[in-house]
This record gives sequence, C-alpha cells and structure tokens, in this order.
Amino acid sequence: MTYVVTENCIACKYTDCVEVCPVDCFYEGENTLVIHPDECIDCGVCEPECPAEAISPDTEPDMEKWVEFNRKYAEIWPVIISKKDPMPGYEERDGEEGKMEKYFSEAPGEGG
Repeated sequence: MTYVVTENCIACKYTDCVEVCPVDCFYEGENTLVIHPDECIDCGVCEPECPAEAISPDTEPDMEKWVEFNRKYAEIWPVIISKKDPMPGYEERDGEEGKMEKYFSEAPGEGG
C-alpha cells in the first residue's frame, strides 16, 4: 500500500502533509503536490493533515490512475520538505470539480 495525492490538491497545494512526512517523499509541482509511491512507507500520518482531504490510500477504488500520476511527477519534480503557504484562492478552489482539466500544470515547483 501507498498513499497518493489526488485531484483536490490541484490549485490549493496545502503543505501541512509535507511537514509530518518522516521520509520526505512529497514532490512539488507548480500548483500541486505528489507522493512518490515507491518511497512512501505507508505510515499514513499525512492523510489526516490534509485540509483538502486530497490524500488517499491506494487501496480505495479507482486509485490506480493516481498512483501512476504521482509516480510520473515525483520522478521529475523537486522534493519538498518544508511547509509553505497554500496557493492564492485556495479557499474557493477546495472541493471544486474538474480541477485537473482547469488548472493542472506539469511545471515543477520550487521545491524546498
């Protein structure tokens, strides 16, 4: 099992999860985070820390696409190990439908 970041992180990018991760397996894109599924130790401490409820175990239904999404971008984006402010407008975007099509960017974040 591994944990993965899902669509609701896009355009919000809370980083509360990053601060509690004991193995630094979060990677930062321009407007979302991902977890490297091969580095995640399945401890689960990140899941309750996400205000957007955007972290799920891969054992939930239809998570295969998110495991691959997280793996793909964790291989190219920089690691993030410290908390940052969420994105501007995150309050309005939390829970919005269709965030992948509307906002997702493949550009890397700053890391840190």
